[in-house]
Amino acid sequence: MADVTHKLPPWLEGSAAQPEYAWALTAWRKATAVEGAWFDHAKADAVVKAWPTIFRLTDDRFRGVPFKLLLWQEITVRLLVGWKKPIEIIDPATHKSTIAHVRLFRRLDLWIPRKNGKTEFLAALGVLFFVLERVPGGQAFVFGRNKDQGKVPFRKMQAMITEGNGIREDRAGNERVLLSKEAIFVRETGALCELLTGKPDGKHGRSPNVIVGDEIHEWQTRELADTLRQGTGARLQPIQLYASTAGRKSGRVGWEWYQESLAIMSGEKDDPTTLVVHFAIGEEDDWQDEAVWRKANPSLGLTPTLDYLRGEFREAKGKPAKEAVFQCYHLNRWVDQVGGWLPVSKWSACASDADGWMTAEARFRGRKAYGACDVSSTRDITALVWLFPPESEGDPWSLLPFFWVPEGTLEERAIEDRRVNWRGWINQKALFATPGDSVDQNFVGNAIRRGFGQFDVQGFGFDPWNAQKLMTDLEEDGLDMTLVQKMRQGTATLGEATKEFERLVFAGQLDHGGHPVLGWMAKHCQVRFDDNLNYVPAKKQSIDKIDGIVASVMATALAINGTEADDLDGFTSNPVMVI
Repeated sequence: MADVTHKLPPWLEGSAAQPEYAWALTAWRKATAVEGAWFDHAKADAVVKAWPTIFRLTDDRFRGVPFKLLLWQEITVRLLVGWKKPIEIIDPATHKSTIAHVRLFRRLDLWIPRKNGKTEFLAALGVLFFVLERVPGGQAFVFGRNKDQGKVPFRKMQAMITEGNGIREDRAGNERVLLSKEAIFVRETGALCELLTGKPDGKHGRSPNVIVGDEIHEWQTRELADTLRQGTGARLQPIQLYASTAGRKSGRVGWEWYQESLAIMSGEKDDPTTLVVHFAIGEEDDWQDEAVWRKANPSLGLTPTLDYLRGEFREAKGKPAKEAVFQCYHLNRWVDQVGGWLPVSKWSACASDADGWMTAEARFRGRKAYGACDVSSTRDITALVWLFPPESEGDPWSLLPFFWVPEGTLEERAIEDRRVNWRGWINQKALFATPGDSVDQNFVGNAIRRGFGQFDVQGFGFDPWNAQKLMTDLEEDGLDMTLVQKMRQGTATLGEATKEFERLVFAGQLDHGGHPVLGWMAKHCQVRFDDNLNYVPAKKQSIDKIDGIVASVMATALAINGTEADDLDGFTSNPVMVI
């Protein structure tokens, strides 16, 4: 039955008072404002009723269970299939003008936290519009940031077809849908669905009626999405199905797309053809309140379980970087770099003797050690850090840092930051000044040689950006270069080590001896995230120098990579070194 009165239907009326369903009310009201638009209750009812008889869930304990729509999923399906609008077209048979009633919503932007059945639902929608809508000569394309990411929704679609009732085979047992590694072919309509690489190259000339894109927040470009959308012009009612969790604000494509979705919801951008489904906590919400978790997780209880979220919360609480990851992945709150990564109270507790750093070099003589050097640009601080594994069960890992700064920059530094007692640190021998306006690497080289002579060095790492000459000089002097590794400072190399260094600090299993320069750096160290929310110390985002923390994490990465399993004492077992 067609509805042109636009009265709020019972299935939507019940959620009207719930703030997390504001997107649904907004979509309904925007649709009513479209000239000639009407709601096909009969079709919406039929699709929702048939859904669990056709679709089956595909994973784990859910596999083979009828896909019964949750409220948020039912509302989404009803809005997508129910709203229609009249458009004028030329009849291809008569070449006369006529009116066709086509679906109003042609794009879905689904923003929802992890583990709420996002990809399962996206895959079912893809099958609904590609297979069951039976468009002759239909074309569908599935993609993510790259082919591996695109495989997730694509294989879900294949599983939906295999598990579903009467999708792959007809009642007589004849195969209706052919599945291959990267394609789905529908015999009766000649429709073809393909898995794409995520790059726009060679993708022009396609004419999709269904587009499926997953995890927008990780995309490096939206060019493929735009290219495919531009190819829909010959289709009467194409549909684009996009879904994602939150991500990094610095991830330009995802953040801009998300901002566009919010603008569509608020009416700032006039786009009545895009349905935005949005679940997230608000800026003013207390992310630690379990009631707030329900606002962002409409599938809570089914997936994820409350017990799972509580466990993730306990793991994250009190650790700023992990708190940010929890809020991003489980509450759909966008993140960027995180300040206050290592709380002062936790850092201060990691010193058995507040002046232990003064005698550490002599005490650690002969001990196994991992070293790392973060060589600065000419005027900045250069850091050398030695990390010593515990000798006995229950002992902490210990740090011994050294720092150098150009003598010629001290006056300028004292003026720029009066809070830092540069001369006091030099007098304490916590910081060393080298003559001139740039760090004299000969002083650094001498300290490295001394360390190799005093300690049982197991590995030594350096960032080649500014240290290549230093390392060449050391090699010419006879340093054992089989122990030396070049180390980049991205998440591929330092991601796991950053988490392990954080764990040692929070567990009180690290002893930094109260070194004042290293403590100053720890106080204002921030971390930055990659697309997968792995994180590393962020030099550019931190308000001051953090070279000592970076070198400490580099040494930790060497220890993770180079220590035998039975000596790890809590270290993770996955090697992260890039050599």
